[in-house]
Amino acid sequence: MAGSLAEVLEHLVRGIATLPDEVQVESRDTSRGELLEVRVNPRDLGRVIGRNGRTAQSLRTVVGALSDGRRVRIDVVDTDSDEADA
Repeated sequence: MAGSLAEVLEHLVRGIATLPDEVQVESRDTSRGELLEVRVNPRDLGRVIGRNGRTAQSLRTVVGALSDGRRVRIDVVDTDSDEADA
């Protein structure tokens, strides 16, 4: 595959977001596999998650299909709650 899963996911999410320059995807290895954390502008959170989580589930399906059998989790992080904790 040409790019990492994080790069692919970031490309997909940028296509969905109204503020694509604020999209960030971080990759971490955990004991349960690779974790991809997606951060977007709070105004785009609903777009990325989608109605009943359908868009987020579709992103998970695409990334899972590209993962070559590796375990990959995707978390869409609510950045509003990050700022409230700081």
